[in-house]
Amino acid sequence: MTPPSIRPAATADIPAIAAIYTHAVLHGTASWELEPPGEAEMQRRYEAILAGGYPYLVAEREGAILGYAYAGAYRPRPAYRATVENSIYLAPTAQGLGIGSLLLDALMQACAARGFRQMIAVIGDGTGASIGSRRLHERAGFHLIGVAEKVGFKHGRWLDQMLMQKELGEGDRTPPGI
Repeated sequence: MTPPSIRPAATADIPAIAAIYTHAVLHGTASWELEPPGEAEMQRRYEAILAGGYPYLVAEREGAILGYAYAGAYRPRPAYRATVENSIYLAPTAQGLGIGSLLLDALMQACAARGFRQMIAVIGDGTGASIGSRRLHERAGFHLIGVAEKVGFKHGRWLDQMLMQKELGEGDRTPPGI
């Protein structure tokens, strides 16, 4: 099977991105939204990520979008400016094939190239249905920094939120240039 290419997302990818996210919202716990946003809202979010100077990537094989990943501000206060939060979503048929690792690796490289120093993964239900996300981040060198217990409620049950962190580039060895 041909490996997917990883490339910057484009406006034309929004319908596929919205479809992947809709499935995640309706059937999973990676997103804690309860109602999936439409394509117009996904377009607005995409544009906001790009306007903030953050990367937004897709995995594509033979014209089909298999997944997407982006980074955004971890927190809004200026002191957090060198820290990003990542998001990765895969089409159901693309899960377990290593595509998440390809996206995460490319995303970390893109963030480091932009001068970001820390990446935070906020994993919904990292001990349950989203265990794959936890394992993906562990394989990429993220370490657990905390668990907030029973802070979300979705699909009829309480969910924990796991935080994982990975240093990018020079990390905390020098002041950020951004």
